[in-house]
Amino acid sequence: MKAILVGLFYLLILLPATGQDISVLLKEADMQEYLPNEKAAFAKYKEVLKLQPTNQYALNKCSELCSRIGKRQTNAKLIEDYFSAAKAYAGIALKINPANSESNCVMAIALGRTSLNRSGKEKINSAKEIKKYVDAAIKNDPKNFKAWHVLGRWNYEISNLNLFERSAVKIFYGGLPDASLSESIRAFEKSQSITDGFILNYYELAKAYKRND
Repeated sequence: MKAILVGLFYLLILLPATGQDISVLLKEADMQEYLPNEKAAFAKYKEVLKLQPTNQYALNKCSELCSRIGKRQTNAKLIEDYFSAAKAYAGIALKINPANSESNCVMAIALGRTSLNRSGKEKINSAKEIKKYVDAAIKNDPKNFKAWHVLGRWNYEISNLNLFERSAVKIFYGGLPDASLSESIRAFEKSQSITDGFILNYYELAKAYKRND
């Protein structure tokens, strides 16, 4: 009995410290991302996951950062590794809470990255999956500005397919969900209305406006 009580005593001491450690690490990770030092932020979020593997915020951040870091790599193997990791982190997060808006959003982003080097049926299936996850992200949080941005990108890319490509997709792969340039612009504008500090959204919106002229 004495041994059990001693064990419980030490457990009660250690639990708050672990919670405090996680809080400190998350603040440090957020600061590194803000600087921005994405690789340092990624390392900090991974430290959080060592202490708390089911921390949804850290999982979402790791996925998002892997997508962003991977995009800037020049080595094909590193690109593939980062994008695969982005998808894996998002997958774990969605198993914990399938309704989490940010988890659905980062999965949509990860699928968008991994589909870049795909072709044919794989790419079409990825496009369908991206739409599914981004719709879920917006449904669960209509103010998720990143999800609206992804929806804008999705509509922009799909609506940019020419008639031959659309016909081929319909014949061989059963078609894609409806997409249009006007819906792309609407989604980008919605993202901007939620937050006006998202520079990438301004750029993509400008591209959509130009194509619409």
